[in-house]
Amino acid sequence: MTLTLLLDLDDTLLDTNMGAFIPAYFQALSKHLAQYVQPEKMLPALMQGTQLMLASDDPARTLQEVFEAYFYPKLGIPKEQLNPVLEKFYDEVFPSIGAVTTKREGAVELVDWAFARGYRVAVATDPLFPLKAVHHRIRWAGLDPGRFELISSFETFHFSKSHPAYFAEVLGRLGWPNEPVLMVGNDIERDLKPAQSLGLKTYHASDHSTPEAGRGGTLSDLRSWLESADLASLEPSMQTPSAILAVMSSTPAVLQSLVAPASDSCWPRKPTADEWALVEVICHLRDTEREIHQMQVNTMLEESEPFIPRPDSSVWAKERNYLEEDGFAALREFTSARAATLARIKGLDDAVWKLKARHAIFGPTHFQEVIGFMAEHDRMHIQQAWNIVKTF
Repeated sequence: MTLTLLLDLDDTLLDTNMGAFIPAYFQALSKHLAQYVQPEKMLPALMQGTQLMLASDDPARTLQEVFEAYFYPKLGIPKEQLNPVLEKFYDEVFPSIGAVTTKREGAVELVDWAFARGYRVAVATDPLFPLKAVHHRIRWAGLDPGRFELISSFETFHFSKSHPAYFAEVLGRLGWPNEPVLMVGNDIERDLKPAQSLGLKTYHASDHSTPEAGRGGTLSDLRSWLESADLASLEPSMQTPSAILAVMSSTPAVLQSLVAPASDSCWPRKPTADEWALVEVICHLRDTEREIHQMQVNTMLEESEPFIPRPDSSVWAKERNYLEEDGFAALREFTSARAATLARIKGLDDAVWKLKARHAIFGPTHFQEVIGFMAEHDRMHIQQAWNIVKTF
């Protein structure tokens, strides 16, 4: 049994001291861009762009796209002109800001130990910075970015830690492991509560943990606890409406990131003769969403204790010749269909989630369980897509 360890960065692996770091960052960036834009214009644009990233729940746009759609027009400077200057800032100036941070006691030892145990380890930091900036911060902590299986940054992530869907996106990018997961962080509101909303177990990395935060202590305490813990107790339980919605919201975002490296020749390539190709997986998800999931949602919301049919979609790949379709177009269509589904089920009263129904396969059921089947369907096919992508 392998543990997936999600580690926050700032004030968990690295003592960042935001009261010193943020002013130092703003000052350095303002100075570097001074010949292009005045600080009194740049800083509000930077801050508002960051707020837009924090609020975004659009699985079709990365946080970088959300930020840049506001930031560059607000400055009145084309991205093509300013982007090379920003790249130089993160390459040459940003590293000096590390002087206001300090290494966190026990961080290096914890990470080394986790890798020695064969754990999967990801840096689950709020993805509001470019990847190269996150790499610098990881190095300030005394750690090698290249060792981690996944590091969240604004180029490839679609949700901030404000949303439980962020944690679903992290796990989806890791192939949705069917094994124990632990989120470790210092911030109750941004690290722990959203992760708990997804159904993850958490650890409060603080000398002053509270009952609200659950289990907590120093990083050394964490290592000691994990050495004797029953890892099975850390398996997620994603059966609540908030968890189900987080999984379903994250799926288009995860798929976009997974298929990004796919060339035209990759889409129809089958790992084995009996397995689906990537384009078949995406087309299956699209058609299932449009023709089955949306039909089931509408039936449950419009009828009293309805019968929920489940057509056999396994034959569609061959019947509909998915191998000849455009994979990227199919993913866009799935993303649009999923947005329509979520628009129907987000914000429903708790009573709706308890509505009874009878499922063609599973028998007596209720709304929450049926929607939960949809989330599990997502997870299964993301696992499938993740394994296909590894063969590229």
